[in-house]
Amino acid sequence: MEINIEKTLEALLLSTSEPISIKELVKLFTRYHEDAVNAAEEAKASTEEDANEIELPLPVAQAEIEAALAALIDAAEVGDKAYRITEGPGGYQLVTAPQFAEFVRLLRGEPRPMKLSPAALETLSIVAYRQPVTRAEMEAIRGVSIDSALNKLLELELVHVTGRAELPGRPIQYGTTDKFLEFTGIKDLDALPASDVLTNHQIDEWMRRGDEPEIDVSDEDVGLASEPNPDELPLDADFAEFDWVKENAESDAAGLVADSGEK
Repeated sequence: MEINIEKTLEALLLSTSEPISIKELVKLFTRYHEDAVNAAEEAKASTEEDANEIELPLPVAQAEIEAALAALIDAAEVGDKAYRITEGPGGYQLVTAPQFAEFVRLLRGEPRPMKLSPAALETLSIVAYRQPVTRAEMEAIRGVSIDSALNKLLELELVHVTGRAELPGRPIQYGTTDKFLEFTGIKDLDALPASDVLTNHQIDEWMRRGDEPEIDVSDEDVGLASEPNPDELPLDADFAEFDWVKENAESDAAGLVADSGEK
């Protein structure tokens, strides 16, 4: 007997508001198969029926479950259904489509979701990519105080204290929470978009350079043509430049005399 895995998974997701992990689903299908085998054995013992004549469900592998979930996710997106299937840190979950969020909010009588300020978003990004990170490191990157933004993130449980850094004074370090993953809609931190700005190595290098003494930048470094060094010019070049200045000066003087004559 073959099980319709996709419809079974859809029914399971509809039956609960909690996320279901792959591990839990594998155990569930395994237990279903074992229960069917035990029931067949009991039927055989009680009716003396040949066990080979009893149709048993086929075991379901983890790869089949993952493929069925992927198909359900694509079907919800392509078919523009009223729900979506998302994968978060706790597993797979069936949620309403974003375009119906306002109706669901009104039905439940819930307030509008609070949006994060630009300062809070910037601070949250630094914590996400740099964690574990100290308050001083966050302020060094942003260039301003992060007290208000950090307190807001702690209040919303998007950020939490992870421990203390092995630095003088043992400053507190911060990291993101599972609620942050739900807030951003990603499974784990590895799913964060690649960043060329907030990576540990590049920021460390940038901060190190900021502590170094300033270095003189030449015109060539910024793409400008270099000015000739008078001490290195040949003698005839000096005279040629002098003649050009003299000619222009005489021309300007002649123009002034002509103007005064006209008046």
